[in-house]
Amino acid sequence: MENHEKHPLYLGPIDGKTVSVIGDTYRILVSGEDTAGTFATIDMLIPPGGGPGPHAHAAFEETFYVIDGEIEVKSEFGDFVAGKGSFIRIPKGGVVHCFKNKTQQIAHLLCTVVPAGLDTLFEEIGQPVAAGHFLPPPPLDAASIRNLQAVAEKHGQQVFPPNYLG
Repeated sequence: MENHEKHPLYLGPIDGKTVSVIGDTYRILVSGEDTAGTFATIDMLIPPGGGPGPHAHAAFEETFYVIDGEIEVKSEFGDFVAGKGSFIRIPKGGVVHCFKNKTQQIAHLLCTVVPAGLDTLFEEIGQPVAAGHFLPPPPLDAASIRNLQAVAEKHGQQVFPPNYLG
C-alpha cells in the first residue's frame, strides 16, 4: 500500500512545497507523506512582526533550531528569547505556546514535528508562494480566527486568541 522508497531524498535550496501561513513562509522539506507519518521537517522564514499566535498540539512533539535571527517564545511556563544557534523543544501534551519575531531581520528556523501532521495543516491553511517570498498576513478578525480554529482542530491543534498568553 505505502511506497516509501529506500533511497536518500534530495531537495535543492528552492525545492519542496512552499506556503505562506499568516504572513510567514514555510517550505516543507519532508512531509508525513514522505515518512509514513513518522515526522515532518519544515524550513520557516519569519518576517519582522511574524510568528504564529498561541496554539497547542497535544499529540505532536515540536522542535525548532534557530538558523538565523531571533524569536521571542512564550508559553504557559514563561518567556525567553531564542537567538541564532538556539534549540527549542515543545513536548507532547498540549503546552500552549507561540513565538514572534520582534526584530527587523528575518528569523530562519528549522522545525521538526513528531509525528507528522502539522505539515498538512500548513498546506490546508497556507497559500502557495515561491520559496523565500512573503505574502502579507491576512486580517485576523473574529470570523477568520473561528475558521482557523476549526481547521486546526481537524489537524489535532488548538488555536487561542492572540492575547491568550499576555
